[in-house]
Amino acid sequence: MRILVLGSGAREHAIILALRSEDSPHELYAAPGNAGIGENAVIVDVDANDPVSVTEFANENAIDLVVVGPEAPLVAGVADALRERGIPVFGPGRAAAQLEGSKTFAKRIMDAAGVPSGRAIRASTLDEVAAALDEFGAPHVVKADGLAGGKGVLVTPDRTAALAHAASFLPSGAVLVEEFLVGPEVSLFFLSDGDHVLPLTPAQDYKRLGDGDAGPNTGGMGAYSPLPWLSDLFGDENTFVHHVTTEIAEPVIRQLDSEGTPFIGLLYAGLILTEHGIKVIEFNARFGDPETQVVLPRLVDPLSGLLLAAASGTLEDQPRPAFADAVAVTVVLASEGYPQAPVTDRRIRGLDAAASVAGVHVVHAATAEQDGELIATGGRVLNVVAVGTTFAEARDRAYRALSRVELDGGQYRTDIALRVVEA
Repeated sequence: MRILVLGSGAREHAIILALRSEDSPHELYAAPGNAGIGENAVIVDVDANDPVSVTEFANENAIDLVVVGPEAPLVAGVADALRERGIPVFGPGRAAAQLEGSKTFAKRIMDAAGVPSGRAIRASTLDEVAAALDEFGAPHVVKADGLAGGKGVLVTPDRTAALAHAASFLPSGAVLVEEFLVGPEVSLFFLSDGDHVLPLTPAQDYKRLGDGDAGPNTGGMGAYSPLPWLSDLFGDENTFVHHVTTEIAEPVIRQLDSEGTPFIGLLYAGLILTEHGIKVIEFNARFGDPETQVVLPRLVDPLSGLLLAAASGTLEDQPRPAFADAVAVTVVLASEGYPQAPVTDRRIRGLDAAASVAGVHVVHAATAEQDGELIATGGRVLNVVAVGTTFAEARDRAYRALSRVELDGGQYRTDIALRVVEA
């Protein structure tokens, strides 16, 4: 197939690497891409957030499938424009993408579908925020209602900090104040064609910047898959996945369809396992980052066939995707100053040495070539992904490879997947 992938981060690079690994070769294009993506796909000069630009390129170049990576093009209506022209696209339309684009919309859908989540209060003024904080008590959870590039959520025991966070987003719209939920978190992806859903495999990511879950929330500093401890709680992973599929994913997809906004694409369920059962923390309308980097390397079935089936409305003809018994660990290398004020334009070296470690590949998140050298262009710069037969082996490979990468001021967590090795 001729496939266009929209996006410029590690998630998109991971998708392209999965497509590139298939037995049947594809012609892969990417916009806007990054330096690593450019080694595996043709970079094209297309504004990924412009429905007209994307649609014209896809039509003029006989693109068979468009895969939308990040959330911004979805909320901008890129998928709608492509569907109007009859071009298969993996990604929901603007209306359904509000499941991620608006926390208030997501809460309403969950309530209508009977899906369990934490209590939440929508606040439009600082006085309303203060009242909601006092009603729920500490720790405080404050979320921007709209898209915030992974920086819209604050969890803190400090009421003053919670108010300040809310104040920074209120000029742009309302915020949600939510009750604090306790328990391990799980990410689970679902492919949807608007009527049917197929689950992928669970993963766990690390949102906090520092070891031991210290520091500010980030876009994610690492992840691992599968989650062996789910067996202790549910008997086996399949029981957990079946429960989330039937009690959370399918009701949400049915509700969206009943409202005339079918969800076609990737439903990301951010879950928390509380003492009162599984609850939804958030939904996203696209593959998660960095969880995608550990889920796709374990996928046995061709990714292209699954994405096209979802885009074409034929998921019911597909078996549940299979995953290898291997384990995968990814560690994010971030720039100095991330997430508040990342220092960019610094030189990156040692990637070939890192990739020479057995079972390791490097996924680019924010890189570019400048004067013949690779430089960092953003906060999360790259991911080292390691696959092994055990978590100990995969962790050792990931950190051994990462030690060979040179980036002045670069920072990363040293405890990714440590809990499953020590368990």
